Amino acid sequence: MTDTTKQSAAKPPVAAKKPSTASHHGQIVTDDYAWLRDPAYPEVSDPEVLAYLEAENAWFRHQMAPQQALVDTLFAEMRARIKEADRSVPQKDGDWLYWIEFEEGAEYKKWWRRPVRAPEDGRADQLILDEVALAAGHEYFSLGAVSVSRSGQLLAYSVDDNGSERFTARIKDLATGALLADEIPGTLGALVWAADDRALVYALANENWRTDNARLHWLGQPASEDVELYHEDDEGFRVGVALSANEEWVILGTSDHETSEVRLIPANDPLAEPVLVRPRQPGVEYDVDLRGETLFVHTNDTHENFRLATAPLAAPGEWATLIDGSDAFYLTGFELFRDFYVVEGRIGGLDRLEVRYYDDPARIEPIVFPERTYTASLGNNPEWSTSQLRLSYESMVSPATVYDYHVAERTLEVRKVQEIPSGYDPALYTTERLEIDARDGTAIPVSIVMRRDRAAGGPLHLYGYGAYGIAIDPGFSTARLSLLDRGFAYAIAHIRGGDDLGRAWYKAGKLQQRTNAFTDFVDVARGLVARGFTRAGRISISGGSAGGELMGAVVNSDPELWGAVVAHVPFVDVLATMLDASLPLTPGEWPEWGNPIEDEAAFELIRSYSPYDNVRAQAYPPMLVTAGLNDPRVTYWEPAKWVARLRELKTDDNVLLLKTNMGAGHGGKSGRFEGLRETAEEFAFILWQMRAA
Repeated sequence: MTDTTKQSAAKPPVAAKKPSTASHHGQIVTDDYAWLRDPAYPEVSDPEVLAYLEAENAWFRHQMAPQQALVDTLFAEMRARIKEADRSVPQKDGDWLYWIEFEEGAEYKKWWRRPVRAPEDGRADQLILDEVALAAGHEYFSLGAVSVSRSGQLLAYSVDDNGSERFTARIKDLATGALLADEIPGTLGALVWAADDRALVYALANENWRTDNARLHWLGQPASEDVELYHEDDEGFRVGVALSANEEWVILGTSDHETSEVRLIPANDPLAEPVLVRPRQPGVEYDVDLRGETLFVHTNDTHENFRLATAPLAAPGEWATLIDGSDAFYLTGFELFRDFYVVEGRIGGLDRLEVRYYDDPARIEPIVFPERTYTASLGNNPEWSTSQLRLSYESMVSPATVYDYHVAERTLEVRKVQEIPSGYDPALYTTERLEIDARDGTAIPVSIVMRRDRAAGGPLHLYGYGAYGIAIDPGFSTARLSLLDRGFAYAIAHIRGGDDLGRAWYKAGKLQQRTNAFTDFVDVARGLVARGFTRAGRISISGGSAGGELMGAVVNSDPELWGAVVAHVPFVDVLATMLDASLPLTPGEWPEWGNPIEDEAAFELIRSYSPYDNVRAQAYPPMLVTAGLNDPRVTYWEPAKWVARLRELKTDDNVLLLKTNMGAGHGGKSGRFEGLRETAEEFAFILWQMRAA
């Protein structure tokens, strides 16, 4: 233990204060804990930094030790709800049926296939990828892209074994099981086959973890000789690659949070000059797919809720409306097939899928589901020519269900319902969707689930995110049952900043209106109290990443409401991060938060709500904070600095814990059971603290 971090058996660690100052727009910003950022990052080897993180981890273990029996009980409950030996519904792709399996006790999956015409006796089954073997010996494992070549003979896949989200791509010969010599380190995103399976198109993460390029790798050649097909000069934009539905074009897209631009490359001639669909225009987003000589364009150029347009491939920038933008229908995406296409969207926040036809624009066939509140989406549908669609469906009381939708008959066929081995009776639970008025009069949707026999006014857990236009679906969770069966209600606040109610809902929670997300969450909590669901101090809350920023903001503004708080990898040092253009995500984040380097108003606004900068001397609720040492999205020092400042300034004796995963990144520990144990720890912390509330 160094002199910068002091700890005794009875007290939490205290980080040393080493003031550093910087001037922005004539304002002096002082940071006493900036030293927690290792100067050698992304390598973290500074002894003082590591000593502090290890001291906090030791304090976490010490404080949670008396709750270990509860953690074990919760983990056993959660694990008992998982069918350990499980497999997905096989899906046809060409001459093969593909599926994935978990074996009993396995943390990771195995990927299988068999010929379509082979009997289901297992003799023709072929193991094409074994995650269990790939993960062996690694503290962390994540499979990135998986792509079978058009011939079915080769498999490209990528692996991250430390949580840094820098993936190494490899290629496997499926006939022999042997790995080719090809190895591409540092990839991020999809792997797209081209040139009759002789090449791969991919994006490479640069030293700042930004994908500013698309590259072509010829099989058998060293990665050092790969060809750069496109380079993005705007440091705020990211490049991604995809394959068109008919597999004839490589789609090369570049975008930030509010502007995009697409180029097309013939899949059989990847060195051809890319075709620019339409030059970027600030604030205009679009994505594309192709059918024959017709381009389909999903864009917000005329309506913020997007329209669907078409254009001839010969004149790709001349867009003619196929489906108008609408205030009522938020058009989130589309998928093309040979004989029909499907649009996805939301009406009033509820998912909607429609089958439509190329030769009859007036023919619209919504897919009808059995419940009033649910979440539904297209699943994996790899074949261009198909007569049925694989769909995913669930609700807050209905386990995940896989459907096949027969297009001609307009009927749903259940293919698989999530099994819960320890038992589950949906009749014991009830769910509803409420609207609670925010302080400005805006009605905020709230999804809530609880047991029917729950006592009124009992404990309630409230979850929120509210950023990047990401909607939080009212889906099913087996882990959540451990709270519901202990008398909790569980609510999701669909606050502004997400796009739950359309693009305007997203815009109303970003940039100059960012604080709406925070006040919406608080007002939902107060509204649930007013309606008798719970009472102040009996509400536990959680959120991660930008949702962790939400946690930081609301504990600063309304600490008395919360009985327990869990902030996962929280984005709490917003001002310093947005002022540092060298960090991986910062330039691309300015359209979301504002650029405080150039814009004084943005500087003042971010400074006014940035959780780290607004910690003050007051009582704070009990809090559990997590971090990942290798996290490239929310760097480890953000939660570490935040906890250090909270320890310095808070006036209460409530528990404050920081757990840093020293071998993982943004998503915490990998593996289905290791991740589940972290959820058990989270719930144990909540139950421990809420007993005293």
